Parts: sequence; structure tokens; C-alpha cells
Amino acid sequence: MTDPFQNVDAAGPEFIKIFADTMEIRQSDPTMEALVAGYLSRLDFAKDSLTVEIGAGAGAVTRRIAKHAAPAQVIGYEPSAGFVKEARARAPNFDNLRFEQADGATLPVADNSVDNAILHTVLTHVVAPETLLAEAARALRTGGWLVVADVDFSKAALASAANDPLDCCAKEFVRTYVTDPHLVGRLRGLIADAGLRLDHFDVQSRVIITEAQMLPWVEITTRDMVTRGLIGQGLADALIAEHAQRAADGRLYGYQAIATAIAQKI
Repeated sequence: MTDPFQNVDAAGPEFIKIFADTMEIRQSDPTMEALVAGYLSRLDFAKDSLTVEIGAGAGAVTRRIAKHAAPAQVIGYEPSAGFVKEARARAPNFDNLRFEQADGATLPVADNSVDNAILHTVLTHVVAPETLLAEAARALRTGGWLVVADVDFSKAALASAANDPLDCCAKEFVRTYVTDPHLVGRLRGLIADAGLRLDHFDVQSRVIITEAQMLPWVEITTRDMVTRGLIGQGLADALIAEHAQRAADGRLYGYQAIATAIAQKI
């Protein structure tokens, strides 16, 4: 199955709404809020600067960038018309923020015109990440900054034991909704190949212990597996119930590793 994030509009309005809401839930997680606040604190936002988020989705992160950067201008570029519509509807009160439909491989900006370029959980969903990094490097002015934050999906788990049935939800999500689960392992090399100098690289743990954190993965993957005839509705319901029961009992455990790379155009 092809990663539907490669063509969000083709996946349909239900997909767009579900994942717009899912991104809001994920970004409200304290670990994710701290991660975004951490990389924004390392950037400069002069009043006349321009920051772009490439692959902005429905704008959950872009709004946080705009709030931090104000009054500096922020543009969220997103190839999906559906996500752009959602993003605009969710950000009615920002004077320094706008969303535009554009592919990350062909940004509608001049060479050397962008102060900060941010790709937040984007590169794991594209076939040619080097193309987006090269385009970001083209757009950045000399001295400008690139931020890439992405999940090492090869490490994602919902397992509390060997062969844990609940872990199949995490594995199925990665299999069907991620293009390159090992992207983070190559990220530093890809940034160097784009001609940018790496200034900071770290990996943070996101530990899943509450129901809301990973519930979309469980609900979406079990629904998809039922639709494809891989499991019955009874098993899907049981997996969702098991996830809820573990959370209620304080036994839920999941894991994600999230990398942040910050590089400068020199």
C-alpha cells in the first residue's frame, strides 16, 4: 500500500479531517510541544524575516511557529488543497501567517530569500527527501537555518511483551502510512549532501502512556485492516478495548524516537 501522505487529496476528505485532528492531538502532547519550542528557541526571527514550513499539513506546528516568530512573517507551504483549506480555517487570527498550496520540491520563493525553513515530520513521507532538502537550501539565504524534525519510525512500538498483539497496530501504521521508516538514520548525510552545515542533532524519546497519545494509530489501522479483510471487526474492537484498558490501568506503553536536526547555509 502506498503511503497516502504522498497524495493527501486523493485519499479523500475523511482522511484529511481525521489526520488534521490527529496532528492537533499529537502536537498537544507535552513532549512534542517541548520539541518544537526547543528548536524554535535556536532560530532567529528578526521583524523583517521570513520563515517557511514545508509540508505544513493542517497547520498544527505552523501556528506555533507564527506565534513564536511574531511579528515576523511565516508561510506554511502544503501540496494538499484539502490540508490548506483546513489550515486556513484553523488559523483565523494570525496577522503574520498564511498558508499556500505548493510542492516542497518547487517552492514559489526566490533564491536566497528565506531566513528559516522547517520540515516537521515530512521527509519520512516522501520518495526523494534529497529533492526537498535541495529546494530548501536554494531558498535559504546565506546564514539561514534549516530545521528537520522527524520520527524514526523504525523504532515505533506499542509492545509490552514479545508478540504483543497491540504492537501490530504500530507496525501496520508504519507499513501503510510511512514511506521511509529509516529516514532518520540517513538524515545527517542527506543534510550534508544538500550543502548545509549541521549545527545540532539530537533524538528524543516520546513515551506513550496515555490513551489519547496513540489512539488514532490503533483506530485507523484496525479500521483499515477490517476494510482490507485482514481481521474481523471483533478483533478490531478487542484491540481498541485493550488499548483503552491498559491506559486506564496504567499499563500502556509505547515508544517513538524523534530526531531534530538544525543546519545552516554557509
